[in-house]
Amino acid sequence: MKKVLSILLALTLVLGMSAAALADTYEIAMITDIGTIDDKSFNQGTWEGIVAFCDANSLTYNYYQPSAAGTEVYLDEIEKAVNDGAKVIVTPGFLFEEPIFIAQDMYPDVKFVLIDGNPHDADYTYRTNDNAVGIVFAEEQVGYLAGYAAVKDGYTKLGFMGGMAVPAVIRYGYGFVLGAEDAAAEMGIADITMNYHYTGGFAATPEAQALAAAWYNDGIEVIFACGGAVGNSAMAAAEAANGKVIGVDVDQSGESQTVITSAMKGLAASVEKVLAAYAAGEFPGGQSLTLGAADNGVSLPMENSKFATFTQADYDALYAKLAAGEVAIKTDADAEQADGLGTTIVKVAVVQ
Repeated sequence: MKKVLSILLALTLVLGMSAAALADTYEIAMITDIGTIDDKSFNQGTWEGIVAFCDANSLTYNYYQPSAAGTEVYLDEIEKAVNDGAKVIVTPGFLFEEPIFIAQDMYPDVKFVLIDGNPHDADYTYRTNDNAVGIVFAEEQVGYLAGYAAVKDGYTKLGFMGGMAVPAVIRYGYGFVLGAEDAAAEMGIADITMNYHYTGGFAATPEAQALAAAWYNDGIEVIFACGGAVGNSAMAAAEAANGKVIGVDVDQSGESQTVITSAMKGLAASVEKVLAAYAAGEFPGGQSLTLGAADNGVSLPMENSKFATFTQADYDALYAKLAAGEVAIKTDADAEQADGLGTTIVKVAVVQ
């Protein structure tokens, strides 16, 4: 009897340990970019997509927040996720392009979803393995929507304040300028002002707030703040000067009463789309997906926008044209020619 009890006790301990181990495993993992999962931007949008899909499909999930930025730091967090049983790792932001390039080789049995970028090495040689997928967005389209809507709504003195001059931010800015130009041309307006500047980073800084304040003081009416927390600097300046702000990436209307609309990427929807493909055994490995208006990948949150004259019908008509490819917008190659901006704008202040 004692021997039987000993065996039963041993089995209980083993099963208990196994249950505990299983409780700490997660099938879907996210490694955050700089910031937290409630950053009202990229991390939050990505995390919300993971939570929504996993809760609806009874999948376990977790997130890992690096203490700093950098390839080695991100690879350490990826290793933790793999050790915790992750079968899919989702990473938001272009800073993960090099880490995922490395990780896709290190962990061939793990699937990687890179949001807003594609894997490349330190020399910018791109390669996406069959266990990885890159997702980018047509920022130029939603930037166009924002610029067009702003001018149609009566704003003629605009500013674009980007963060780092990375491809996604550049596409936002060039689309914004072109949208403003086209709306002005349609309305017969010849005196649009456009201030244009990259801060060089994605942080809220006194310098960014001071520049935004100076722009408002000079008469700029609305600033498209396209650089993560740079938006907080613009919002603070707008609140003090009765100015307006266009948010970015997610609906930022709750951040400040000064936000009249936001140039949104379908972050949560894109994550859910790829996770659904994974769950169905159809993971789009080796691909680079570009999501635009035709995929409902970009949008303005019209239900929360504070437009006076730009209507839902106006938006729907323009969106349909973008989705059908009827609006020509500058490509990345065009965007490299910064001096080519604003050919129909009377004043373009490009501050370097």
